[in-house]
Amino acid sequence: MNNEEQFWILELYHQELQKEKDYAKYATSSDSAIYLKPLSKDYRLPFAMDTDKIIHALSYSRYQNKTQVYSKVENDHVSTRLIHVQLVSKIARTIARALSLNEDLTEAIALGHDIGHAPLGHFGESVLNELSLKYCQEFFYHHVQSVRNYLVLENKGCGLNLSVQVLDGILCHNGEELMQKYVPRKKTEKEFLEEYQLCYQSKEANKKLQSMTLEGCIVRISDVVAYIGRDIEDAIQLKRFKREDIPLAIKQVLGDNNHDIIHHLVTDIIHNSLGKSYIGLSDKVYQALVALHQFNYQHIYKKSQKEEVLDYYHDGIFSLYDKYMEDLKSENTASLIYQDFLLHMSKEYVNLTSKERMVIDFLAGMTDEYLTREINLLLSKNK
Repeated sequence: MNNEEQFWILELYHQELQKEKDYAKYATSSDSAIYLKPLSKDYRLPFAMDTDKIIHALSYSRYQNKTQVYSKVENDHVSTRLIHVQLVSKIARTIARALSLNEDLTEAIALGHDIGHAPLGHFGESVLNELSLKYCQEFFYHHVQSVRNYLVLENKGCGLNLSVQVLDGILCHNGEELMQKYVPRKKTEKEFLEEYQLCYQSKEANKKLQSMTLEGCIVRISDVVAYIGRDIEDAIQLKRFKREDIPLAIKQVLGDNNHDIIHHLVTDIIHNSLGKSYIGLSDKVYQALVALHQFNYQHIYKKSQKEEVLDYYHDGIFSLYDKYMEDLKSENTASLIYQDFLLHMSKEYVNLTSKERMVIDFLAGMTDEYLTREINLLLSKNK
């Protein structure tokens, strides 16, 4: 790069940085970005660079064939994990813009937050948690695996060098735990890494996660906003229940369709968070959201798959785990765990990772179709 190009890049970089002077008091500035490894500057601000790394990574493509709620359905309008993260990104950026917070940081967290989800959604996550506890004596949670993906697995086992603020927002995004007020907690690089490691050992630690930035708090509530109404539309598409089944008390506050639910929630969040050091909801809207979440749990999440299907996949995932462990022990390089995974990973990853964790990493990265194909093939051979 010649001197003229360097000057031009730095000039563009500082022009972008100047725009942040209009941010709100509690916004995260780009010049506060923390990286675990040195970062080369270009005309993009750091968090914008993080977004580009995320969407160009191989793991991002696999979002399109991972379950959001419903697996193996013949309906092209039902959400996949890819649709969900894009909805989270759009909703979160809308809120961040209204509150004059950092949209680049918000977008990066939103687009990367679910990358660690196992195939078959939360059911697949629960099966991998069983395996991880049994063989690694560690918990498996998708938000923790998401961080592991970017710290360790991507880029052939070398990681992507995302900012600590983005990694922290991803770790703390868990939208299944509803709160009325999301308050950021300042952390150092060391404190973030200690919290990440603790999540493998402590179930309680995963319930107490708080993002270090307001932007991370926005993504956490936006995760809920994105799925709570869209899951209802998917369920109605699949004739799992009728719109009139939604309780009247909820409809009177939030509406009975995805458009109205998003509108009322986003409006309330902006109104109750403007100029504040936290992201919050009004009492009335929060109570309606809790009630709607409980309704969805009973009518959607609890009934998303038939028991016999879940049993088939549970046994299938355990059988695949055993097969891949045997392949590693016998150094069967013809196995897919070598051909599609380990032969493409760095020596550092292979040398520093236990065989048990390698298999779990491989299973977690699979798409629904890949997993189904492998289970069907294995179980048909064992008949």
